[in-house]
Amino acid sequence: MITQDKRLLGGVAGAVLLAAIGGFSVARYTAEPSPEAQKTENAEEGTAAHADNLAMTEEAIGKAGIAVEAVRAGGLGSEILAQATVTAAPAGEAIVTARAGGAVTQVFKRLGDPVKAGETLAVVQSRDAAQIAAERTAANAKAVLAQKNLARERQLYEQKVSARVDYEQAQAEAAAATAEARRAQVAASAANITRDGGGAIVASPISGRVTAESVTLGAFVQPETELFRVADPSKVQIEAAVGPTDAQRLAPGDQAIVELPDGRTIEARVRAITPGLAGDTRSATAVLDVPGSLQPGLAVRVRLLPSRGEASNAIVIPDEALQTLEGRDVVLVRTKQGFRARNVTIGQRSAGRVEISSGLKPGDMIATKNAFLLKAELGKGAGEEE
Repeated sequence: MITQDKRLLGGVAGAVLLAAIGGFSVARYTAEPSPEAQKTENAEEGTAAHADNLAMTEEAIGKAGIAVEAVRAGGLGSEILAQATVTAAPAGEAIVTARAGGAVTQVFKRLGDPVKAGETLAVVQSRDAAQIAAERTAANAKAVLAQKNLARERQLYEQKVSARVDYEQAQAEAAAATAEARRAQVAASAANITRDGGGAIVASPISGRVTAESVTLGAFVQPETELFRVADPSKVQIEAAVGPTDAQRLAPGDQAIVELPDGRTIEARVRAITPGLAGDTRSATAVLDVPGSLQPGLAVRVRLLPSRGEASNAIVIPDEALQTLEGRDVVLVRTKQGFRARNVTIGQRSAGRVEISSGLKPGDMIATKNAFLLKAELGKGAGEEE
């Protein structure tokens, strides 16, 4: 017999799971395995009496919001838990400024718009730009004239008409004019002068999206005023704050697990550890390289796995992955059909993590986020049999 409260709890939890997976079939099965399968089951589970299974499709798992993670060896002493923030990599964010003072006459991009490298974001009409363009034109004209004078003096010198000193003077003037023309061209390129020479182009040096904009059409801006910020979400890094003792255990190349707010986890790798400590937090910063696109500014938690960590065969899992079923400590292990409740022996706990002394092996795929939904459905099935 089961109590009325247990029936109510099982019914509510089962309804939550069925609603979450959108009507996909989640069936509990206890079919008798073959003798060979029975031996395998006994070897993996230690007993066949509690082979509780849930049949569940991949699509249903996704719709129910159940996260699955592979476990690995290493006790609590071999992990460093740290709070971290996703930041733009040095080449992943650009501050776009006005290269010349003037009035903003055109704005082509707004907040959130996609941008390609070299694409124009705005145009500033500027007297400074006009002056730079005029200096470039004058310098080019002087360089052309100096080259003509040099050619004429060379011809006169070869014909023994003019003195060598006149020829050398022409060479020096041509070299100076060429250098001035090059300087004017570089200045015009740095200011990104428009073709007509009346304004300066505000262009993005990288591809990405506009993450900040402080420009108004018609507003007058000073040189080097920040107008836009562009970030590439595929070029990010994670900065984790670690204590001085833990920092000494880390080394470039160490593995890390990034826990996202939605329950997903992604693998990362330590790129560097700052040699000094921050003055306000008295902690070092571990910089992680992470694949994929993450939003800069996102707060995450990381599990750092130092190469100089304590050796342990224990497996550590999140607290939410550990469930209690009929008085047993179990973990929901992913199978081809769905999930199986596997008995485990737990060790010490710390910071939302729990050690598993036995019952799991490295490489097992277990349910973490929303594992309680699977436990509730198993409990419901047990109640129905009873």
